[in-house]
Amino acid sequence: MNEKDLIDSLISEWKEERPELDTSAMEVVGRILKLSKILEKRASKSLSIYNIHYTDLDVLATIRRSGKPYELTPSQLMKSVLITSGAMTALLNRLTKLNLIYRSPDPKDGRIKLAGLTPKGIELIDKSIETRFIEASDSIKTLNKTENIALSILLKKLLKSLD
Repeated sequence: MNEKDLIDSLISEWKEERPELDTSAMEVVGRILKLSKILEKRASKSLSIYNIHYTDLDVLATIRRSGKPYELTPSQLMKSVLITSGAMTALLNRLTKLNLIYRSPDPKDGRIKLAGLTPKGIELIDKSIETRFIEASDSIKTLNKTENIALSILLKKLLKSLD
């Protein structure tokens, strides 16, 4: 693929201004960062028909994947959802107001409030996750199966080395 993209332009400008810099890593990292923004925007747009945001889906999906009774503690959610604890509290409060989750004391530790899916929350996540998976497939349709597998393996390797 010989078409130039934004990252090529940025790299070219740096090579002009600071030729001694090794820009090769930014050719990968810059594209991953740009892709991340694009993919999150696409995901949010596809979810707008459900009046939820990407982070809402992330929390609802995490609870749904946990299996019955579809309840998790905030700390369990924090392991899967990439937001701060303050943002998590605000998000859980918002989802409660939307009647997508309920909060109840943890029978093992009354100081902890479990987040559980309401029937409305289960219905919403089951519909919206289908939309999300379709959008994800659509976003990588330019890759053939072999490229998809290879990219997945490489990204996993990179993630494991940095996590």
